[in-house]
Amino acid sequence: MSGRPRRVAVRRSYKFLMRPTAHQQAALTACLDDHRVLYNAALEERREAYRRSRVSIRYGDQSAQLKEIRAGDPDRARWSFSSQQATLRRLDKAFGAFFGRVKAGRTPGFPRFKGRGWFDTVEWPKDGDGCRWDSQPEHPSATFVRLQGVGQVRVHRHRPVRGRVKTISVKREGSRWYVVLSCDDVPAEILPATGAVVGVDMGVASLLTTSDGEQVGNPRHLEASAGKLAAAQRDLARNKRGSRRRRKAVARVAALHGKVRRQRLDGAHKAANALIRDYDVIVHEDLRIADMTRSPAPKPDGEGGYLPNRAAAKAGLNKSILDAGWGVFLGILAHKAESAGRELISVDPRNTSRTCARCGHLAKDNRVTQAEFACRACGHTAHADVNAAINILRAGLALREAAAA
Repeated sequence: MSGRPRRVAVRRSYKFLMRPTAHQQAALTACLDDHRVLYNAALEERREAYRRSRVSIRYGDQSAQLKEIRAGDPDRARWSFSSQQATLRRLDKAFGAFFGRVKAGRTPGFPRFKGRGWFDTVEWPKDGDGCRWDSQPEHPSATFVRLQGVGQVRVHRHRPVRGRVKTISVKREGSRWYVVLSCDDVPAEILPATGAVVGVDMGVASLLTTSDGEQVGNPRHLEASAGKLAAAQRDLARNKRGSRRRRKAVARVAALHGKVRRQRLDGAHKAANALIRDYDVIVHEDLRIADMTRSPAPKPDGEGGYLPNRAAAKAGLNKSILDAGWGVFLGILAHKAESAGRELISVDPRNTSRTCARCGHLAKDNRVTQAEFACRACGHTAHADVNAAINILRAGLALREAAAA
């Protein structure tokens, strides 16, 4: 590919920090609480109707009741009708996912009531219906979003919004408030071809290792903040429920976790940008992270006790995997690859770290240590992660050729 980059349209989300006044913060909190109460009331109605009469209530039934509910409760009617409908759709989706898991034979997980702190997002399904993005375009230096019942809230827009704003959501994270825009028809520039391909091996010692031998370190953000988090959680445990000090302790723990999350996102974006910039085809492992981090089930010993199952060691590995943020990185990489016109291929990771990249010999003993690979058949030596990344690349290219054929 050469010349001017080809343009396509994709759907993208933009997340911006809001800067509400104290009065607006109180209104936003009240908005979340009222939508949470609506969610819980709708869930209770569904549960009771089925328990007493074996009647299933759908979204349409509950949406039709909203007008009467708003007429009887003027305080609740100050919020957007469409946003309340979106909350009812959210519950309907939760039930749809529940029945889907039942059909698939997985652990179903019935929809739960939302307590304080477990309902932090409200959505407005259409820009202009109870909300308006960039509601003061004539303002010379600031951006505002108008929300029904809240007012004009200032937004820190750190980058331009492209495309057509479709939905607007408000999200609370700790003591911060964010506005999330879902936009259609976002122009995406297809990057010029580089002619290069790469395999990527995910790890804990290093976040990723490429088949070209490059490594991106794992900063272990959660581990770096472990001391502060432990102290904050101890302080939280000592405080009485419902007290002012406990609320402050909760906010401190949430702020520390929020910082870790933002650090992890920043590192993932930078690593993904480097791959997208340099390679046309990127092959990575098809990781089942939820399965990899599942705790081992206890094994009865036949005498009323349980056999040792190395649960403590597995818990440490699980924590390291989650701290590395593989899922976050792969999700960001997929979105960036789509926008840039790069090809992303996922392959089965089994035996990629035990197979010799030179002769193809497969043996458990080939991997001498975490970092050292030495083939027992041909004597080939290499960094274990680089050897695995080369195998991942070959498997991906083979899949690509088979699909083309």
